Amino acid sequence: MPYPTGAPVTDRRPTLTHQALQDRLDTLARIHRVPGAQLAVDTGTQLLSVHTGTADAATGAPFTADTAVPLGSVTKVCTAAAVMLLADDGDLDPDAPAAEFLPELRELPAVSVRHLLGHTAGLPTGPDSDTAAGTTASRYLSAVCTARDALFAPGTGFSYSNAGYVAAGRLVAAVTGMTWQEAVRALLLDPLGTVPAFLGDTRPARPVAAGHAVNTASGRVRPVHQNLAPVEAPAGALLASALDLAALGGALAGRTDVLPPATAARMRRPEPGAEPGVLADAWGLGLALFRQDGRWWCGHDGNAQGTSCHLRVEPADGVVVAFTGNAASATALWRDLVEDITRITGVRVPTAPAPAHRGAPIALPECAGTYRNGRTEYRITVGASGSPELSVDGDSPAPLVCYPDLSCDLVDPATGRREPGGHFHRDPATGAIDRVQISGRTARRTGTA
Repeated sequence: MPYPTGAPVTDRRPTLTHQALQDRLDTLARIHRVPGAQLAVDTGTQLLSVHTGTADAATGAPFTADTAVPLGSVTKVCTAAAVMLLADDGDLDPDAPAAEFLPELRELPAVSVRHLLGHTAGLPTGPDSDTAAGTTASRYLSAVCTARDALFAPGTGFSYSNAGYVAAGRLVAAVTGMTWQEAVRALLLDPLGTVPAFLGDTRPARPVAAGHAVNTASGRVRPVHQNLAPVEAPAGALLASALDLAALGGALAGRTDVLPPATAARMRRPEPGAEPGVLADAWGLGLALFRQDGRWWCGHDGNAQGTSCHLRVEPADGVVVAFTGNAASATALWRDLVEDITRITGVRVPTAPAPAHRGAPIALPECAGTYRNGRTEYRITVGASGSPELSVDGDSPAPLVCYPDLSCDLVDPATGRREPGGHFHRDPATGAIDRVQISGRTARRTGTA
């Protein structure tokens, strides 16, 4: 069955076969030292699913098509979908102030439900999981959602925030009278036909995979503990297989009644003010958006402890690509698989935003200073070479390469390799640099160098 790309039916480009996918997944898992992985490709008319390896290196349990993997931040797609389904039922208005439902946000009356889902609320990222362990959602949000810590006026910027999804999950619980897990299961997961699994389940109803760390020197692989705090569940506690993600992708493409097509379209619409930098080309409600070959794709990436999971959906043709892997190195495996799919089918599946044409590097000494996102401190200094260097919470500094559009690359001090890092922002009133966005998270300037 030809891979649908919008090309005429006379197009005879190569087709994607089950055996080709299986062979590449097996090979790439060995190359990248990934214990186990799954891949599902739904062309809109044909579903191909492959898996390889072991789910848990300690037990040797096989990785099957049904194995559920910790999804990390892909969970946010399901939380956002649950909120929008409640909106469909008239239980809430996405443009209403979130403080109507969440008294912990009373210092931020301009933050709407929509701002939470699109990461445009100006909320800090939130404390790390170890710090958040044992706290309640109310205490978590009261500590984070303060006027003092606001990064920008709601709707005027983008900062990826787990705290925003802790708030969204608490909102779902407040409206439904259920826990977040119960609500997302009843509203979305059960109707999709999936068997829900969550971090913290003591007796999961299906096989689950462990995350793994790989010692690059010895090649030894060992399972790692998932440390997500219970309060962070709406931001990252879901486990699922690639086939489960493919079913979710079909709903996001508007192909099912689980998520009405008009609702899916609203989730895919770019949010004003959302400029996610290195994460995507734009952002919707719970969805990263990518522009590729004149078409918009949507999806999300997620990393739990020792896992890497990815979802991409092209709604015009109903194409869905879903991947799970149970090692951090599976991110590189995913990128290689996408290259293979492109080579075989001619359809380019985006893994990152389109590269910008930024011109020659420039000196930017005015960027030096201290910036904060909640408890995280970003310190930028000018090194002996005259180039800026970034240190996060006192870590060893990494060089920055800056460009005329105020974007910047991070330079690996060991290899010299450049990776897209983020973007500086100027205050529209004064023209002074007042914010920096690094890896999608914005920090507000609090002091000079």
